[in-house]
Amino acid sequence: MIVCPNCNHQNPDAAVQCEACYTPLPAMTTCPNCGASVQADASFCGQCGFNLQDAATEVTHSTPPSVPASAEEPLPATISPDFDLPDLVVPEPLVQPDPLVMGSPQPQPVGVPDGGALPEEALVSPTVSSSPPSVQPTSVQPSVQPAMAPASTGSQTQLQTQVARLLHVQTNTSVELPTNLAVIHIGKPNDRIPPDVDVSGFPHSEIVSRIHADIRVEGDIYYIEDVGSSNGTYINNAPLPIGNRHRLRPGDRIALGKGDKVTFLFQIS
Repeated sequence: MIVCPNCNHQNPDAAVQCEACYTPLPAMTTCPNCGASVQADASFCGQCGFNLQDAATEVTHSTPPSVPASAEEPLPATISPDFDLPDLVVPEPLVQPDPLVMGSPQPQPVGVPDGGALPEEALVSPTVSSSPPSVQPTSVQPSVQPAMAPASTGSQTQLQTQVARLLHVQTNTSVELPTNLAVIHIGKPNDRIPPDVDVSGFPHSEIVSRIHADIRVEGDIYYIEDVGSSNGTYINNAPLPIGNRHRLRPGDRIALGKGDKVTFLFQIS
């Protein structure tokens, strides 16, 4: 099986694109150890565990670059100055402002001469209150959450089940596919594999093989494949190669045999 690199869906070995998302699939190659078929981008063989990356690439040992002679020479020693550095002078501390005393006059700003006019912003001084403002107590009403109404127990949840059908175009007859089978066989009565969808009662059923095609169910996805019929299987008027699967979508036209004489439309409800 070829694993899709986009959605991890497992596809048949002969497929060239993913059946689920139609992404081009990687090419296949042969394991040099056991000869099994593996994907070209695989790191290990799925049969023998052989490391495919070591076989595809060779590790070269490179020598470290030589260090130039100039880099190995020691750095010259620091030359001490011939003069003595003077001692650092400790600056005098800045003038500390007078502490602000309650009721004392405000100090005059630095840089404003005596008797000079100050801007209006400088003349406004904050009002200092001798007592903190009184706080009025507020009554806190406890929040009352409304009572939740109990859920109604009268209603019952109903699960909807997906039903797939095959509508016979020539007779406008609907055939409902079984819901409990993973593989649904399409054909006519025989001693090997009895059909789950018997087409022997439809017109021109002689062109349909006794073991003609299979519909495989994976979750809610349906695939159809030809299992070696004599006259082939056609999807939307295109032949379906033996060994390939086609993901069915509502409205797909399935013709069993040549001539479009036994035709079904795939439907989901």
